[in-house]
Amino acid sequence: MITRLLLTLSFCYLLNGTAQGQHSLKGRVLSGGKAVEFATIFLPDSGKGAVSEADGHFQIFGLQKGRLKVEISLLGFRRYVTEVEIPYEGALIVEMESLDSSLDEVVVSGTLQEVSRLNSPVPVEVYKEGFFKANPTPSLFESLQNINGVRPQINCNICNTGDIHINGLEGPYTMVLIDGMPIVSGLSTVYGLTGIPQSLIDRIEVVKGPASTLYGSEAVGGLINIITKNPDLAPKVGVDAFSTGWGEYNLDLDIRSKWGRSVKSLTGINAFYYDNPIDNNGDGMTDLTLAKRISIFQKLAVDRASKKGLNVALRYLYEDRWGGQMDWTSTNRGGDEIYGESIYTSRWEVFGNYELPGSEKLNFQFSANGHNQNSVYGDVIYIADQTIAFGQLTWAENLGNHQLLSGLAYRYTKYDDNTPATSSVELDLNQPSIIHLPGVFVQDEIKLTTSQSLLLGARADYNSIHGAIFSPRLNYKISSADQTMVFRLSAGNGFRVANVFTEDHAALTGAREVVFEEELQPERSWNVNANAIKKYYSSKGAFLSLDASLFYTYFTNRIIPDYETNPNQIIYANLDGHAVSKGISLNSNFALPSGLEGSVGATLMDVTFTEEGVSTRQLLSERFSTVWNIGYTIYPLDLKIDYTGNLYSPMRLPLLGELDDRPEFSPWWSIQNIQLTKSIGKKWEVYGGIKNLLNFTPPANSIARAFDPFDRGVEFGSDGSVIPTPNNPNALTFDPTYMFAPNQGIRGFLGVRFTLLD
Repeated sequence: MITRLLLTLSFCYLLNGTAQGQHSLKGRVLSGGKAVEFATIFLPDSGKGAVSEADGHFQIFGLQKGRLKVEISLLGFRRYVTEVEIPYEGALIVEMESLDSSLDEVVVSGTLQEVSRLNSPVPVEVYKEGFFKANPTPSLFESLQNINGVRPQINCNICNTGDIHINGLEGPYTMVLIDGMPIVSGLSTVYGLTGIPQSLIDRIEVVKGPASTLYGSEAVGGLINIITKNPDLAPKVGVDAFSTGWGEYNLDLDIRSKWGRSVKSLTGINAFYYDNPIDNNGDGMTDLTLAKRISIFQKLAVDRASKKGLNVALRYLYEDRWGGQMDWTSTNRGGDEIYGESIYTSRWEVFGNYELPGSEKLNFQFSANGHNQNSVYGDVIYIADQTIAFGQLTWAENLGNHQLLSGLAYRYTKYDDNTPATSSVELDLNQPSIIHLPGVFVQDEIKLTTSQSLLLGARADYNSIHGAIFSPRLNYKISSADQTMVFRLSAGNGFRVANVFTEDHAALTGAREVVFEEELQPERSWNVNANAIKKYYSSKGAFLSLDASLFYTYFTNRIIPDYETNPNQIIYANLDGHAVSKGISLNSNFALPSGLEGSVGATLMDVTFTEEGVSTRQLLSERFSTVWNIGYTIYPLDLKIDYTGNLYSPMRLPLLGELDDRPEFSPWWSIQNIQLTKSIGKKWEVYGGIKNLLNFTPPANSIARAFDPFDRGVEFGSDGSVIPTPNNPNALTFDPTYMFAPNQGIRGFLGVRFTLLD
């Protein structure tokens, strides 16, 4: 009896000692806030592991006290590695990232309704915040340089203005939206693409091809929709500051707050400062435009009792930029002694949406903006003012397998400047351009089967100057049963009214006379686009996606500036023929468990215009381009390496005549960058690197007669043509429009980020 009692007590003692020396780890695996089942949780230090259940929960028993490494993996997700201290209080919450999260992104640009990118009948490309962090830039314009088929084109060597080309089509064919509202258009296509705080950008959606049915006539070549962060999900405080070896300084600051019980606020500030004239190519002109810019952004989200949405955002931008001869100062502004191009830009914006109360899905979207530009190009003064107001009411309804969307829209545009473009025929009376553009549209997305859908759409607008406009649209999508293969076919048309003074900076430089051969008629276009996406997963956790597109756009009444007939003029006229933009593009995204990930894309295209049976290649349009964004994370060091770049084939450049000795075509050229980012704890990041590793810059003689910007040494004939002389044997005039790449060479940069989530 005593022996049995002693054995029992000894067993209890051993059991109690074992329990005190062993612990457990419990937690939950999520992705996008949803439970992840069948994820493998492995602790290599102990050899123990578990698999997450249907609700994402897991628990591992029999762990010794101490610090343990935790590895979590699942096919289709990025490997998650962390360390925990045992015993671990509470539950370990793991947020896993899909290797192809872009297909699960909710997009709105294709159909004006929230839908996953995978299910959208319209091909939409999504670029998240991390894509742009790989190559930090001071403006949205520059940040788009590594998107396949999208090229920021700098149009002036002196003031560095530019526009965004999509598939070879110039900036006026691209609609730029902020939160779905047409904010950047008209006058602001030249100088309005700066000052949007990048720290406030949640993602950028790109639609290549016509989107006129939903967005109106400007969306001919495609659209870029800048989606700002939701005040609910944004960090409490975010700071991003960097500088470059050229003396550029950029600051992004955003703050999340709450006003009272129901208003959530997101405030953003962008400041940029560059005041260090540099002339590395020795032409006597600044290589980079000097600029001082401040932009303030305020977004408000109101919690309503009805749970309906109400969002309002405001932005103000002021910029002072100049470029020109190195000894230019503000006292020379508008004079003819020292050449400079000086632009003061003042711009305000307000936009938002209001979901109407009631059971019907009625949503009112609105925007308004004013853009004032006070600029001088040498002794040529250009002052312009533009006001745009926009309102749109949409109604959505699901009827069986039909998802209907209809809407009423109205757009008001007022434009005034000091050129003959806004004066009466007699030129003695100011006559601002005012355009009223009411419209109505309807769209029906038909779910044919579980894997097929058809989108039919039509829009009718009435332009108060040019009359009725009709824009039909068709989109078809089919996907495989396992969702690893998607094919889309799109067709539609576009209609565009041009204003050369707001869209073509070359018309403002004063280097050439602007000539209109006729009253410009609206351009019309038809587009067809075929897109296929294929995803591959390996059993070892690697991922690869391929995204291929064929595109074809046919234009009539195309407005093409003629730089070649007369070197002293830019002649604008409707093309007596047709123009074509066609090509193929391929994007690939990959991710490996080792931490290597990235995207590589290439586009091959041909952009021509045909007149009287003769086809000519469009100026400033490359035949081939490739871009890449490759990153590698060294997990033990919390260090990421990003290598980004692009490569462009030769493009035709605007010459001043047959005697112009500058090359007719640009060379093959590439801008490449490398960056190291070190995470310090959960809140800090320090990053730095080198931009333009190959130190590529355009030819030093890109600006014709940079030493004589007022053409004092140029002799002209009675017909206005330039006469060759011993001092000007090539019959050139001052011309800064021979431009295809930035003048900034190799340079370093260094920055820091601070993020406070709560």
